[in-house]
Amino acid sequence: MSRIGKKPVDIPAGVKVTLNDGVITVEGKSKLSLTLPPHVAVEINENQLQVTQADDARNAGAMHGLARSLINNMVIGVTTGFRKELAIVGIGYKAQLSGKKLTLSLGYSHTIEFPVPEGITVTVTPENKIIVEGADKQLVGETAAEIRRFRPPEPYKGKGIRYVDERIVLKEGKSVG
Repeated sequence: MSRIGKKPVDIPAGVKVTLNDGVITVEGKSKLSLTLPPHVAVEINENQLQVTQADDARNAGAMHGLARSLINNMVIGVTTGFRKELAIVGIGYKAQLSGKKLTLSLGYSHTIEFPVPEGITVTVTPENKIIVEGADKQLVGETAAEIRRFRPPEPYKGKGIRYVDERIVLKEGKSVG
């Protein structure tokens, strides 16, 4: 039995949780839905949600903890949302947002145009920071990772796109001698 799965998920005021045919839907500031993994059952009380194992299959414990974590992330997402911050480091590197398209100039001979997915809000600040926000934790993380992949930080000068809290270990350059 999963330790994480045993914990109940608290449902805050203003959040509505419904369960239909193995699909759980959470509504708040936005609406998210999830098809429950196999070997998992969900019980909804007034302001708590309990995830249990439906049977004693081999991977039922893993699915138990997974389902509880996914449902908890959905509840957090529709109440407060998730956020990732990226910093662009390098002279001449910049980002612009026009509508639902992020245009990046990252030292290549061409500009990169990235279409922002539905459900994600991207903000570009004047100090070369990109803020990715949304209700779906997986989608926010994947969008931030895709943007970072256009120019990951290089190990000698640290130029590129990095997460704000990321620490880059710089290598020493060639020594003349």
